[in-house]
Amino acid sequence: MGLLAALSPFPAPAASPPDPLGSVLWDAAREQYLGDGPLVFDDRVKVTAPSNAEDTRAVPIAVDARSLPGVTELVAIADMNPFPLVLRMRVSGAVPYVATRIKIQQATAVHGAARTADGVWHVSGTLVDAAGGGCSAPPLSYAQSDWADHVGEVQARVWPPDADGVARLRLRIRHPNDTGLVPGIPAFFVETLSVHAENGPELARIDSLEPVSENPVFTLDLRPPPGTAALTLKGRDTQGGAIAARVPVPVSTVQRPGQ
Repeated sequence: MGLLAALSPFPAPAASPPDPLGSVLWDAAREQYLGDGPLVFDDRVKVTAPSNAEDTRAVPIAVDARSLPGVTELVAIADMNPFPLVLRMRVSGAVPYVATRIKIQQATAVHGAARTADGVWHVSGTLVDAAGGGCSAPPLSYAQSDWADHVGEVQARVWPPDADGVARLRLRIRHPNDTGLVPGIPAFFVETLSVHAENGPELARIDSLEPVSENPVFTLDLRPPPGTAALTLKGRDTQGGAIAARVPVPVSTVQRPGQ
């Protein structure tokens, strides 16, 4: 066996360090969603969530890797959910920070991972206690007779850029974001969302999965090019429904360094 391993043209998978939270499903989640590349547990990645979920259909979480240089991607995972992967965010013209609300089916570890340009995943997490059932509860939207008329509507606000050129975007999308776990109701949720500077580059892209809550809310910190008048949001749901909005960027009155 040793000789075969030595002659193998494929490198052995990187050993996974033990999860400080002791999640029994972490190794499986890590392999499926982060692959077998290098990984370290790193306190510079901050994962925040309530220790006890009051509403398992909308649990606020945030993954903050602003203290870590060279981040290219963020991932959030709720280990014990029937669909553990919450979201992936590709960071291009954004600060490595994302906040949203998620469904939780039972008490779980919530892990956040930040991949740096050298391919290393930096991981942290927190434990959330919960009574359960958030992923299998039917969306409240379906009780409204006109819910289908408002699917995809966006409410959004951008705060003026600060001295470092960072502008906060907070947006809410009207959508049932159904996991498909209720018998007879197919999965129906927002699956992609990209944010661009108007007539400019993409600043961030989010792949959003089943655990993100009904009427999803996202908070991002972006670096639009100086003089950007607006941000444009584009996305789609799992049935091909389009999501689009234009959000004006207020003029900043903060003096930037060097100006």
